[in-house]
Order: sequence, then structure tokens, then C-alpha cells
Amino acid sequence: MSPDQLNSLFALCIGFAFAGALASGYQAFASRPAGFGLLQEGVAPKAFAAVPFLVFAAPFIIMRNTLLGAGVERRRFEFVMMATVIAGFWSMMSGTFFLMTLRAAGLLA
Repeated sequence: MSPDQLNSLFALCIGFAFAGALASGYQAFASRPAGFGLLQEGVAPKAFAAVPFLVFAAPFIIMRNTLLGAGVERRRFEFVMMATVIAGFWSMMSGTFFLMTLRAAGLLA
């Protein structure tokens, strides 16, 4: 495995872990699961604060909704695979941003 591939895999894993931690923290704090419905609370400071949260928590929310919906609604394999690819790419990009931020802060070599 090349160093670039290993870096991408690490970013993917960090992105999913960070998304899961954010969504679980929100659920522990608000006593309800996080979802994209946070954006539908009208024009309020809550809706604007939800945008950065959802940018990083979205891969976890997408996978949770997809896996729950696959069992309940009998979704087709293609839909589940497409959602998995989208969540994976999104996770890799947010993980890359998170790692770049840690490097810029000097916390990661």
C-alpha cells in the first residue's frame, strides 16, 4: 500500500470516527438523534449553527439512515451502494480537512 493510499484510508477512518462522535455527542446532549431536519427549523441561529455540525456529522447520518431504511423499506442494493459511496467520499473529505487542521495547529506531524 502506497503512502498516499494509506493517508486516504486514514482520512476516511478519521472522518467516519469524527462524524460518529459528533452525532453520538449530539444524541447524548439533545436526547434525540441528529438528522438533516435540523436545517428545517426556519431562519434562526439554530439552523445556521446546524450547518457546520451537519457538514462533519453527515457521513454517519447518511449511513445510519441508509442501513435503517434498507431493512425497513427494502431499498434496492444500488441505492444502498450509492449512499455508501457518497458517505465514504464525504467522510474522506471531512477527515482530510480535520487532519489538515491538526497539522496546521502543530498537533500532528
